[in-house]
Amino acid sequence: MAMTQPATRPGNPRFSSGPCAKPPTHTLTALADAPLGRSHRAAVGKAKLKQAIDDTRDILGVPDDYRIGIVPASDTGAFEMAMWSLLGERPAEMVAWESFGAGWVTDVAKQLKIDHTVHTADYGEIVDMAALNYDNDVCFTWNGTTSGVRMANGDAIPATRAGLTLCDATSAAFAMDLPWDKLDVTTFSWQKVLGGEAAHGMLILSPRAVERLENYTPAWPLPKIFRLTKGGKLIEGIFVGETINTPSMLAVEDYLFSLNWARSIGGLAGLIERAEANARAIADFVDQHDWIDHLAVDPATRSTTSVCLKFTDSRITDGAAFAKAVAKRLADENVALDIGGYRDAPPGLRVWCGGTVETCDIQAMLPWLAWAFEAEINA
Repeated sequence: MAMTQPATRPGNPRFSSGPCAKPPTHTLTALADAPLGRSHRAAVGKAKLKQAIDDTRDILGVPDDYRIGIVPASDTGAFEMAMWSLLGERPAEMVAWESFGAGWVTDVAKQLKIDHTVHTADYGEIVDMAALNYDNDVCFTWNGTTSGVRMANGDAIPATRAGLTLCDATSAAFAMDLPWDKLDVTTFSWQKVLGGEAAHGMLILSPRAVERLENYTPAWPLPKIFRLTKGGKLIEGIFVGETINTPSMLAVEDYLFSLNWARSIGGLAGLIERAEANARAIADFVDQHDWIDHLAVDPATRSTTSVCLKFTDSRITDGAAFAKAVAKRLADENVALDIGGYRDAPPGLRVWCGGTVETCDIQAMLPWLAWAFEAEINA
């Protein structure tokens, strides 16, 4: 007998892991103050860009002596910029437990070709961060967006280290408590936790990272959009809003809206609380159903943003096809959009639980997930 469709639908069915859901109060009319058709180098443009940097510092609690810059090409551009500009002065420890971390390994091994050691873990697991040599430079993701596995904390990173730590935090910033004293380079994009628009990345540098930039020149040529120094000195303008290339002032206005919304719900603490409530709703559902489980093995390293799930029912013979069919059924009903697992990850679902998602929408979606599962099992 077919399971009856649930009576309640999510108010917002957008659970994509990037671009992610807009803040609940978002409207296009709220962006009317964007200085469209104006130069980003005009006073109004520079003021908006500097405000974006200042508000980011304020909400994330970034130390005053850390630089924050808006850079091209989203989180990917920011992390590539950091690797190409900073690595090579000493060996690197490359850490990967999901596809994006694996991409950074490829860059170092096949493009930069510097001395390195690779540390990997299977999807659902995490590398032993205490086993790394922090006298080398260390590159890692804080939250594995495609695996649902995150760093529980930064305790394994020594306060005194000779190398730099380069952290891709794109699905962690604004949702998890990042220990800035343990991070020398941190990158993220606007379209993740705050639901901003794409194509802009954030690059945060510690004083140690700046010192490296000013005292080390890579052996390889750097394209213009990667250059952070001139004449052996940091290009300070990048870190007050004088961007390397032309930014979208509409996207900047959208980011400013998201930052203001974040402040209105309690800043970083409020964002973390919302993400944890969303992830907890899914965890409770998983605990109540024996046919589904988290991809992350250890609850202590289970993501609170990109929650990855796997089907465990023995009747499923083709996991990839089954997960795809469940995701399609939910999308066709307009109750959960874009929740298929990442293409390189094990078959399953991925539900975004960042702070812009309402817990009531997660709770309304989950009975539909049970309905879709039963429908596909009995199809």
